[in-house]
Amino acid sequence: MTPMPPMTPDGMGEDTTRSGIAASGSSSVYELFRSRALAQPHSVAMLVGEQSLDYAELLNRVDRLAGVLNAEGVGYGDRIAMFSENRMEYIELHLAAARMGAIVACQNWRLTAEEIRHCVNLVEPRILVYSPRYAQLVKELALSQLPNLQLGDDYEARLETTFVVTGASDVHWESGLLILYTSGTTGPAKAALISQRALVARQTVLSLDLRIDREDGFLAWSPMFHIGGSEHSLSTLMMGGTVYITDGFEPDRMADIIARYKLGWLLLVPAMTDRLKAAMIASGSVVRGIKAVGSMPDLVPTTTIAELSTLFDAPFFNTFGATETGLPPASGDLIGIGVTPQRLSKTLSSMCALRIVGSDGKEVAPGAVGEAHVRGPTVFSGYWGAPEVNKEVFSDGWFNMGDLFRRNEDGSFDFVGRSKYLIKSGGENIYPAEIENLLLSDAAIADAVVVRKKSDRWGEVPVVFVARVGDQLQEEDVRALCEKGLASYKMPREIHFLAFEDIPRNSNGKIVREKLEQWLTHPKEAPASGSGG
Repeated sequence: MTPMPPMTPDGMGEDTTRSGIAASGSSSVYELFRSRALAQPHSVAMLVGEQSLDYAELLNRVDRLAGVLNAEGVGYGDRIAMFSENRMEYIELHLAAARMGAIVACQNWRLTAEEIRHCVNLVEPRILVYSPRYAQLVKELALSQLPNLQLGDDYEARLETTFVVTGASDVHWESGLLILYTSGTTGPAKAALISQRALVARQTVLSLDLRIDREDGFLAWSPMFHIGGSEHSLSTLMMGGTVYITDGFEPDRMADIIARYKLGWLLLVPAMTDRLKAAMIASGSVVRGIKAVGSMPDLVPTTTIAELSTLFDAPFFNTFGATETGLPPASGDLIGIGVTPQRLSKTLSSMCALRIVGSDGKEVAPGAVGEAHVRGPTVFSGYWGAPEVNKEVFSDGWFNMGDLFRRNEDGSFDFVGRSKYLIKSGGENIYPAEIENLLLSDAAIADAVVVRKKSDRWGEVPVVFVARVGDQLQEEDVRALCEKGLASYKMPREIHFLAFEDIPRNSNGKIVREKLEQWLTHPKEAPASGSGG
């Protein structure tokens, strides 16, 4: 995982001159943040409740923290394991690591103890940083044997007594900065290494495709062990905006921020929309200004898309990205305010190339389904400690996302599903997303998940789990809806109803289809709400 040396053309003179030329064409996350701090020292950088830090204060704390870490023996390429809820110090650590060329491994505290132990051991951290909230977890996992720094009084005392490191940073932008763990529904979580180059490029895409600038703040409610928390906070600080931090999903506090401050992208996921909407209505909050709302509309009923864009007076963000790629490859489109979309086709993101590749390794024709292969400066630097996996997903200079798409004649793309989750029925491929999108177009359906079930006759058949809005929707209604939009071989053979909150999800909020399959074969393990069908 050592960074690649800068490449320079021949005929440019001595090596020192050539390396200097190459260095002048790159910039680190820390340098871009520092340049904003020097240009606008008294602008608010971060706000938590009524506590704020301006850019000058934040720069000072970051430089002191770099001194603390250096005194603990942290150097270039070393990993720092971080356990914490959302707070200012989380971002301070990112920026200090960016200055030093160190890497922050953001630990997902929602995982089981065994999963967390795997994630920590995988990256072999030099030091552990944690908040008081997770002190007991650190103790139980026997991680306190590592050099450690606890946020709070100890942290503040160390900052106060540490010499401030001044001057510019000299870190190559291919250096890793973040390790974020991808969901492990079919195996242990993988550690995705995201470089400073990728983070700078992702900030650029955010500006290009959403027209976000330093006047637009970011509401950081998503856990900072996700890209939605850490990556977009860093993007905002590199641009000179304000990061408004909440301790996770706090509807009332978030409604207040939405009413008081201008925001760029308000990231929303399906499980939180109803509660935030209720908080907005109850408080009478009026939206101050939002440029885009939502995320991946394929997971949201189309009527809800129209409702939310109207409520927040902002277009709905038609996204498709990943931890490994950022907003690319297909987040270049907005759904208009109040529009109930008839299709959810994606537009290519900026700074990205996308190929749709068939099983023969060649690009497929428009209308055919293939795997999404991506290249561009936002792509991550591989999975830490997983050379065989990296060999599998990187080929010929492209990253294989493992997602299936269809390229349309007009140049847009339709998401079809995960390549590793296909339903093969009687020789035909059935893609769950196609059935789910059809069902989510009905306002009476809060969510729908299609899974496979073994069949002696067909090999596999599709089965659907439906979360209703109210209790009026019946099995025959779902079947009638499917008959209108699906070929006969794609028709769900069984329909089960369950409560929205009973849909099994992993720590990243993704649906665990394998759990639903398990309920089909062991119905007594399913929640009571899942017994209908």
